[in-house]
Amino acid sequence: MAPLTIIAVFFLWVGSLLMVQGGDPTISFEWKVTYGTISPLGVPVKGILINGQFPGPNINSTTNNNVIVNVFNNLDEPFLLTWSGVQHRKNPWQDGVLGTNCPIPPGTNYTYKFQVKDQIGSYMYYPVTGMHKAVGGFGGLRINSRLLIPVPYADPADDYTIIAGDFFNKGHTTLKKILESGRNLGRCDGVHINGKVAKGDGSDEPLFTMEAGKTYKYRICNAGLKTSLNVRFQGHNMKLVEMEGSHTVQNDYESLDVHVGQCFSVLVTADQEPKDYFVVASTRFTKQEVTATGVIRYTNGKGAPSPKLPPPPVGWAWSLNQFRTFRWNLTASAARPNPQGSYKYGSVNITRTIKLANTAQKVDGKLRYAINGASYVEPTTPLKLAEYYGVADKVFNYDTIPDDPPAEITKITMEPVVLNLTHRNFMEIIFENRETAIQSYHLCGYAFFAVAVETGQWSPEKRKNYNLLDAVSRHTIQVFPKSWAAILLSFDNCGMWNIRSEIWDRRYLGQQLYVSVLSPNKSLRDEYNMPEGALVCGVVENMPRPPPAYT
Repeated sequence: MAPLTIIAVFFLWVGSLLMVQGGDPTISFEWKVTYGTISPLGVPVKGILINGQFPGPNINSTTNNNVIVNVFNNLDEPFLLTWSGVQHRKNPWQDGVLGTNCPIPPGTNYTYKFQVKDQIGSYMYYPVTGMHKAVGGFGGLRINSRLLIPVPYADPADDYTIIAGDFFNKGHTTLKKILESGRNLGRCDGVHINGKVAKGDGSDEPLFTMEAGKTYKYRICNAGLKTSLNVRFQGHNMKLVEMEGSHTVQNDYESLDVHVGQCFSVLVTADQEPKDYFVVASTRFTKQEVTATGVIRYTNGKGAPSPKLPPPPVGWAWSLNQFRTFRWNLTASAARPNPQGSYKYGSVNITRTIKLANTAQKVDGKLRYAINGASYVEPTTPLKLAEYYGVADKVFNYDTIPDDPPAEITKITMEPVVLNLTHRNFMEIIFENRETAIQSYHLCGYAFFAVAVETGQWSPEKRKNYNLLDAVSRHTIQVFPKSWAAILLSFDNCGMWNIRSEIWDRRYLGQQLYVSVLSPNKSLRDEYNMPEGALVCGVVENMPRPPPAYT
């Protein structure tokens, strides 16, 4: 063997050794997914449990942890989890969406392997197959800061997770039939907090306990299907400290609107009379307000919570104004010692603008939701697999929708939608809501800067109103009725990534698409190869595995 070849092989061996044994701790989980009876609203429903739990187990991780989750699917239908908000740098294969992964067949298992990086904050996982999210399979995912990287607040006395959401008593199979018959889901039957609703008669066990004089961290996530929630603590203010992976300027709030798919972290100080109090979650922007409560108990406290609940805000203008108060803490440390605000996103030139307009129409008498006139149809072959195997043309076409949709969209097509984006392009995406219902959009694989949310129609002149200094870096953004939202980001993470409505009947009936970001140099510095053990299905199932695409 030539000397240079020996040296190259040696460095490759050392590199792979460092990847496996580089000092980054590994945390492992064995999860069994089963059916089980749940009754968050007092009505028995066939639910989906993880290790017998609803909601599922909390993943407590730290920056740079390698996370291994071995999922056994004991259901009688395919199942797939996504790790919402985890960016999976260079690793779309672990994203857990149907555009990159085959679902786990019944009676089999699949092992997710990913690393959490640069994202101190609160996240969720949940299923993307069928309507499974309606009845469970979801839970919290924490990414804590390494000890060497201080967060901009004192360590709390304890760290709690609130998984709240709307709930439908019909069950996931009936909800699926409703959607496939061409109708939307309608109003929810109620709201739960960690799978429960307090009775308020003094018999409720506390969800959380606090000791007078101490401060606690609450991670609040909306894991519902379609309903925005307002969350508040009876008799206590909240100090917002994190939003979807970013430290925020620490403002005080009496209540917070948490839209579907979003997670906030707040500090609550136990500074009231020692007794029981309610944490409250109520629906927003619905004709009839629905409220759920959970009990917080002071240690050694005496007395039931007051039946008088703090009132919710009224109208979506209040929520829009609250959005404008959210600011990035530019001086706080990131996952590395540099400040969060060291990336000057406001001074980068925009190379491409894409406007995404949502509409709803009937196709062959059935309701469909669309983006720029295209309603997404899930192919049997994951898009990324088709691309990797070199058979993309058998599954989808690139760029079938315009970057700037017409003012009036009169027709909807049904197809897989994939936008071909250039690696490292700094882009502007405008979400334009042409309807009278609130929207919530999520982008996999990235955090973006939410620079503006305004009423009316977007035009280039609106850029003068952008926050180009301290907009919060996040992965989910709400768009109010007849309004628009603008985000900025660099597409520097190669892979196939999902942009979807977090309003689940809209996502299920077509309001989503994918973006393909390919490595121009086919380099492992940009993207990992398809891992051993990856599930295959569709047109590639019986094809020979292609050689590694990246070197």
